[in-house]
Amino acid sequence: MTDTTAVQRLAELIKGFRFAMFTTRNAQGRLVAHPLTVQEAEFDGDLWFLVSKSATFVLDLDVDDRVGISLSSNDAWVSLSGTAELVGDQMKVRELWNPVVEAWFPDGPDDPNVGLLKFTAHSAEYWDSPGGRIASLFSFVKSKITGEQYDAENVTVELPDR
Repeated sequence: MTDTTAVQRLAELIKGFRFAMFTTRNAQGRLVAHPLTVQEAEFDGDLWFLVSKSATFVLDLDVDDRVGISLSSNDAWVSLSGTAELVGDQMKVRELWNPVVEAWFPDGPDDPNVGLLKFTAHSAEYWDSPGGRIASLFSFVKSKITGEQYDAENVTVELPDR
């Protein structure tokens, strides 16, 4: 059974991240990570990315569609495990389009090389230092002085099949 509170906290944390490391397994079986920009802030179990259809990591999905995504900030970290696929949905491309994406695709959303990558999460783990950067620094200093373990929340979440 899925812990709704943990899933809600996971979604809140993901809203705070702009960049993700997207890890695939290449044709030689090696794990390779690629930086991507998260395009949609509302996490419902899926993450969306606008990518080049010819990117090596897109080709890696033909070998193995199981991928990992990691996100981090000064006081929170998220690891997601799931699957990814290219999706043909021009309306979604237009919905997610923004001026930052134009740096990579100057011909706009109709560029034939623009790909829509959908990541579907199956499980997640997060580490959260409640209270932000100042509280994180305080907890770190406190643990060094007292010898007590660093105060951070670590939760594993199994997401429902969709």
